Amino acid sequence: MPNTLGDKFKRPMRDLRISVTDRCNFRCTYCMPKEIFGDDHVFLPKSELLSFEEITRLVTIFAELGVKKIRVTGGEPLMRRDIDRLIATIRPIKGIEDIGLTTNGLLLKQYALKLKEAGLSRLNISLDALDEKTFGAMNGRGITPSFILENIDYAKKLGFQIKVNMVVQKNVNDKDIIPMAKYFKEQGISLRFIEFMDVGNDNAWSFEKVMTKKEIFELLQKEFELEPVDAKYFGEVAKNYRYKGTETQVGFITSVSESFCSSCTRARLSSDGKLYTCLFASSGFDLRNMLRSGASDLDIKEAVIRLWEHRADRYSDERTEETAKRKKINMSYIGG
Repeated sequence: MPNTLGDKFKRPMRDLRISVTDRCNFRCTYCMPKEIFGDDHVFLPKSELLSFEEITRLVTIFAELGVKKIRVTGGEPLMRRDIDRLIATIRPIKGIEDIGLTTNGLLLKQYALKLKEAGLSRLNISLDALDEKTFGAMNGRGITPSFILENIDYAKKLGFQIKVNMVVQKNVNDKDIIPMAKYFKEQGISLRFIEFMDVGNDNAWSFEKVMTKKEIFELLQKEFELEPVDAKYFGEVAKNYRYKGTETQVGFITSVSESFCSSCTRARLSSDGKLYTCLFASSGFDLRNMLRSGASDLDIKEAVIRLWEHRADRYSDERTEETAKRKKINMSYIGG
């Protein structure tokens, strides 16, 4: 067994993103557009989802291979019943230093306290606009931003560390960049602008719809003084800045305009147990089959090592309009 696991570009495996469900109560246009994921859409049956015990077993194995950070995702992870129980079981695993959860925030009032008591300390909450019409159209359900803002405030009062994620699309919600920045600066909450990415095949992506980090940054500079913040660790995705005179940050996730493939340390586990080595992958490796066919921990560990050592993904470095059309796994299935 290698002491330090590295892929073909010497990138270590440090982060595991775990999708716990493919279901979501939103129909965001850039992820699960309602025209495709309609009310009759068939989601995975419970029997095909990894159980919490199976996930815990895999996290233990991945921790032994160097994974330190866990991110629980979906779909919408709060739609997975008793999700706090999973947090409580993976939190004590040796080697795991950080557990976060990404949510649209709709169900936080119901579950935030249980999650806090289970040991979760960090939340990434998606909110794409403060304008009611814009946000309602983007989430596909007419949900108002005030409802999500209330839930963010509730989670903040419980003591969660919170980051808000905004996926920016040109001529869709770019008018909300400054209002969002002003609001969350006043709240002392970090806001991260995410460039619109060609994840999956259903969001009608094109370069013309991308609002780049450079464009967003130039807008912000007209209103705020920003100073760069050094990366905290190798593989940190966001490029962070601080509002001068405060500790509040704004970040950029620049998969399109400033690729970060060279430092990508993330593996992704789908809700039905397939392991993906890139967000833009077309296929994954079936760990669920190994779990349910009697494979030992050593067998699974060796399979993961082989997969990671052969990893050569650098999709964002190579992206073109043509490659963007190739068949890719949907973000709602792989967890973003």
